[in-house]
Amino acid sequence: DAVISIGVILIGASVVAAIASALRSLIFTGIANRVDMDTRETILDRLVRLPQGFFDARPVGRITYLYIEVMRHGEEGEDRANEILIQFSKKHQIPLIATNNTYYTNKEEANAHDILLCVKEGEKQATPIGRGRGFRYGFPNQEYYFKSQEEMKTLFQDLPEAVLNIESLIEKIEPFELARDVLLPKFDIPEEFQDSSESDGNEGENKYLRFLTYEGAKERYPELTDEIKERIDFELNVIANTGYPGYFLIVQDFIAAARSMDVSVGPGRGSAAGSVVAYCLKITNIDPIEYDLLFERFLNPDRVSMPDIDIDFDDEGRGRVMDYVIEKYGSNQVAQIITYGTMAAKSSIRDTARVLDLPLGEADRIAKLLPNIKLSKIFNSTDEELKGKLRTDEVLRVNEIKNLAEEESLSGETIQQAKVLEGSLRNTGTHACGVIITPDDITQFVPVATAKDSDLYVTQFDNSVVEDAGLLKMDFLGLKTLTLIKDTVKLVKYKHGVDLNPDQFPLDNQKTYELFQRGDTVGIFQYESAGMQKYLKDLKPTVFADLIAMNALYRPGPLEYIPSFVDRKNGQEEISYDLPEMAEYLEETYGITVYQEQVMLLSQKLAGFSKGDADVLRKAMGKKIFALLQKLKPQDRKSTRLNSSHYATSR
Repeated sequence: DAVISIGVILIGASVVAAIASALRSLIFTGIANRVDMDTRETILDRLVRLPQGFFDARPVGRITYLYIEVMRHGEEGEDRANEILIQFSKKHQIPLIATNNTYYTNKEEANAHDILLCVKEGEKQATPIGRGRGFRYGFPNQEYYFKSQEEMKTLFQDLPEAVLNIESLIEKIEPFELARDVLLPKFDIPEEFQDSSESDGNEGENKYLRFLTYEGAKERYPELTDEIKERIDFELNVIANTGYPGYFLIVQDFIAAARSMDVSVGPGRGSAAGSVVAYCLKITNIDPIEYDLLFERFLNPDRVSMPDIDIDFDDEGRGRVMDYVIEKYGSNQVAQIITYGTMAAKSSIRDTARVLDLPLGEADRIAKLLPNIKLSKIFNSTDEELKGKLRTDEVLRVNEIKNLAEEESLSGETIQQAKVLEGSLRNTGTHACGVIITPDDITQFVPVATAKDSDLYVTQFDNSVVEDAGLLKMDFLGLKTLTLIKDTVKLVKYKHGVDLNPDQFPLDNQKTYELFQRGDTVGIFQYESAGMQKYLKDLKPTVFADLIAMNALYRPGPLEYIPSFVDRKNGQEEISYDLPEMAEYLEETYGITVYQEQVMLLSQKLAGFSKGDADVLRKAMGKKIFALLQKLKPQDRKSTRLNSSHYATSR
């Protein structure tokens, strides 16, 4: 018969030790139809039995921690409960707090919210609200919106202190900063590298990382030249200064474990391929020195940010690597990342139509009228703006949607309500590859939930938030291509008795280049599309650098430079450079700036940029951050004509 809840808010006040860990501030709420007086008194007595004066309204030298919350949504049961709560307030001198449950922003959105509840419950809106068979869940009125100050003052004009007390409560709330330094799990290093006398907690990890790197370098390079040592030392120093040696040790550890379990590991992807340390640790399998890949793109020495290594495993072995990580760090320290699915334009139309009981055929017709554009853009853009974005036939369909929305019909209501619901959270899922590893029990660092298809926790923070919250995120990618390669190697061994090692395949095999020249690339990742096959036939690649450049150029934007690249390769267009000094870095790509690494190297050579600033320029160009580009212009210290180069930068 009674629902009485206690809400806890953390505030920055010193409280009695006996309850400090559990209660810093309490809001007492009660919604009851019938609660006998003895029960009410028992509940309050248990609360006020804490140290004397702790709950007094305004005792000298003390702080009020307990408040009684009253709400007025126009519900009969709530009004009866409020009478009792006000009596409690007077009897025990506990201040009142006026609040309003908020489930939508504006009162006009109440109907859309009700439709969203029906979508969640799989109900029709025509089903009456209530309890039991034949009824559905819903709110009794439209008072659950974000009310203004004036509305709240009017609603509680007989209890002005309930509104005034809000300010005193707010003053006790301690601001919470989500962003923090990354929290790495402890990595156990051999005893001989531990040094308890050092004040730097990472010193042992730095020593062990240096040891593993140079041991790996002996295997990777026949001769450790001064150039290689200088590059390794530079990277190790940056890693030490940024405080991330543990990150590399953690990644190296589970990749080594994967290989020992016969799980195929990808050669490396993204900016991590620019690290010689990663190459020596066998995290990646590409020599960055040979291909002029830059470490600064991976870990900027001037602007510390968390390194990010995406690791590919064969899709059959990915689960075993996950099991290894769980066993090493504990299931209570490992979680997957939640994803939040939102209602797109067409799904909001279909869901709303189902709830409103619009005939399926009409719902399907309206959904098919929608081009690839948001409903909000349709109704908030002018006719001229829409004509500039859409084809002629799409404009006609959009106009039909607008006309339907103005009708006082079920179709019109469906579109109007779908417009409100578009972008609303619809469901949750699990990130395909993201994994969080924490230093201690994960519940100490992030709210968690359970998932239907996983035994692991999932974080309630999504991918865009977990890193800001200082959580170590790893991407464990399952790649079918690696499984195919692995199976092919086994078949060749079974049928022909030949042992193949894909990591040792030569990159100058003439017959392989003839396949690319003919466009026979079906089944080759990123080279099998019809457009790519056409350009490969035109290019007739003869060296590995040609294939790398084509892979980088074949994407929106840089695609327009492919004809010039092909003509220059085949001697049909003159290879030219805006400045003679650019030839050193652009010769391989026939005078066209293809890679972001080339931008970084050119900015250092021509404009005197530091390695860190060169990385900032790369990021500004790649993400089209024009404000940042303008900010970097004054740094063009040698007044070069850098911006006049052929920029097809794509990777």
